[in-house]
Amino acid sequence: MSRPDRCFTGGQMLSADQARAELVAAARPLRETETVHLGEALGRVLAEDVVSPLDVPGYDNSAMDGYALNSADTSAEGASLPVSQRIPAGHPGGELAPGTAARIFTGAPLPLGADTVVMQEECELDGDSVRIARGIEAGENVRPRANDIAQGATVLSAGDKLLPQAVGLLASLGVAEVKVVRRLRVALLNTGDEIVEPGRPLAAGQIYNSNRYTLTATLQQVGCEVIDLGQVEDSFVATRQALREAAARADLILTSGGVSVGEEDHIKAAVEAEGELSLWRVRMKPGKPLAFGRVGDTPFIGLPGNPVSAFVTLCLFGMPFLRVQQGRKDSFPPPARARFPRAIDRPLARREFMRVRLRHQADALPLAELFPRQGSDVLTSTVWADGVIEVPEGSTLPADSALNYWSFESLLA
Repeated sequence: MSRPDRCFTGGQMLSADQARAELVAAARPLRETETVHLGEALGRVLAEDVVSPLDVPGYDNSAMDGYALNSADTSAEGASLPVSQRIPAGHPGGELAPGTAARIFTGAPLPLGADTVVMQEECELDGDSVRIARGIEAGENVRPRANDIAQGATVLSAGDKLLPQAVGLLASLGVAEVKVVRRLRVALLNTGDEIVEPGRPLAAGQIYNSNRYTLTATLQQVGCEVIDLGQVEDSFVATRQALREAAARADLILTSGGVSVGEEDHIKAAVEAEGELSLWRVRMKPGKPLAFGRVGDTPFIGLPGNPVSAFVTLCLFGMPFLRVQQGRKDSFPPPARARFPRAIDRPLARREFMRVRLRHQADALPLAELFPRQGSDVLTSTVWADGVIEVPEGSTLPADSALNYWSFESLLA
């Protein structure tokens, strides 16, 4: 993981794109798998392709309630045909007698000899016969065998995350169990003597520990197993010991705080004592003191301590790394586009990811409304906003420029 010193003090900071690319390139997918029941498969990552064992549907069937018939028994003016049988869903009928129709219901198998279903709204019953008042084309309202899936087709691929619709697709194939990548184990450390757990009284100079719960909830949402090692004392010795424990138990170590340059920031020194850092500091806002490296052989990501910075950098840099480790094919979602309401008259020194809420318009790109306070301590901005817009560094922009936008939903999918 060793890299040139461009990431470190005195060197040039990496751009956001360079930092993300370095993390993605360094990630190694898990190889261990497990088999889970379909009812527990939501959100898991497939470890192997799924090939359909059958045709779906397995027979020609009716797309709606109506009457099954052979189109050759009708004319341009329609026809009047005796009803010879009734076919509910799940109950195959007999062969259709020539010159007759069968009452049929949605999903029921089409009887042999029929090639068409006329919807019941276009039919008129006359005693034991049904009258159709128009010409019929063969194949109307029929769902042919394998209309959805053909036997032998690959329907899902290794690396796919199982969304609700994919779980339903597997069920339609009769698949009861699937092989998935085991859950990623992430050890979470928090630093800072000023941090207090919710529910306890605050002393002077103390704040509640929001990062622990924001990061835990985010990791759980994306399917990780969180190993919460709690609050680490602000000392080099305690930090080093906590990192060793984390490395022994987890696939990834994630910390918040302690990666800056203050005298009480021990994470950077402790990681370098137990392993190495290959990335430290990114030319972005919020979240400049982002760190990446290893403790022993276990990857390490150090997030900033400010709550907005921790959440945003996890979304933009931690999640791409996590996705690759989880065995997923999609490391980072493509951006959408949105209009930025302000002009940038003076080039920014760092790329900024501003918390915004989109206002959609029928005839234009959505407009990004900025939260009024963009400080890295303003956690309310992440609740109010639906995503971030990327304002590039080093250039000026007129108002209403189209910029890249990522929703939190896409970043945490």
